[in-house]
Amino acid sequence: MAYNNYDNPVPRIIGWAAFAFIIFLLLFGCFYIISPGERGVLITLGNPDMVPKSEGLGFKIPIIQKIVIMDIKTQKYESESEAASKDLQTVTTKIAVNYHLTPETVPMLYKEIGLGYQDRVIQPAEQESIKATTAKFTAEDLIVKREDVRQDMKELLKEKLAPRGIIVEDVLITNFDFSKSFNDAIEQKVTALQLKLKAQNDLERIKIEAEQITTKAGAEAEALRLKKQSITPELVQLSQIEVQSKALDIQKLAIEKWNGQVPSTLLSNTNNGMFSFLLGQNQQVTPVTTPVATS
Repeated sequence: MAYNNYDNPVPRIIGWAAFAFIIFLLLFGCFYIISPGERGVLITLGNPDMVPKSEGLGFKIPIIQKIVIMDIKTQKYESESEAASKDLQTVTTKIAVNYHLTPETVPMLYKEIGLGYQDRVIQPAEQESIKATTAKFTAEDLIVKREDVRQDMKELLKEKLAPRGIIVEDVLITNFDFSKSFNDAIEQKVTALQLKLKAQNDLERIKIEAEQITTKAGAEAEALRLKKQSITPELVQLSQIEVQSKALDIQKLAIEKWNGQVPSTLLSNTNNGMFSFLLGQNQQVTPVTTPVATS
């Protein structure tokens, strides 16, 4: 019995499966999705549509059309360049550029540059801006006037990239690197400046301390002068009267407490005079002696 190929269902199944797969691919190829922060460029047989496609679901003709997605969010591009400063010092500068694409100009950028716009447009513009800006400043000013250098680079990059639909948001200088000899010279200058500031601070402190000592001495001298001025002859006489008054009070108290008896001890002339004063007499008191027995 001859074998009939029409009775074998396997080829038909494979054929239908392949046909269904092709239909599925064609149907799937009819749709595209643009995510937030992106724009699409619709390409029809190699010709880009100048109207960018916004976020969402879109339709295209399979095989004939394709969609190219381009990012319009803020992006960063870093570059490093070696250039000469105004005083002919070799400077290696590294900068970072934050930028974004203008949504309306995305199709034109893709048509003229393609997806490699960073290497073809941004990188050369950065190199040129770095070299042009560095040549305007001395090596020392590149450090001291860092903000001015950054602003100059930013303005140059804006001017060069804006016509391409690339908007420069900010430029950051991440590093300046100089030759070893220049770095050593800067370090020596900074050290000398620090020593000078320290000496000035020490001198100012000594001056302040000297002024404080002078002020204190002047205040003490003024106080002594005022104190001397306050000692008048009347004040001295009053002090003498107060001393005499206190002496009379002491004598009066001694008289009031005396019992009228003269001590039996030997008295000197000075003591006799005191007791004579206490007794109100001007005569000398005869000393009392005790007879001594003789053998």
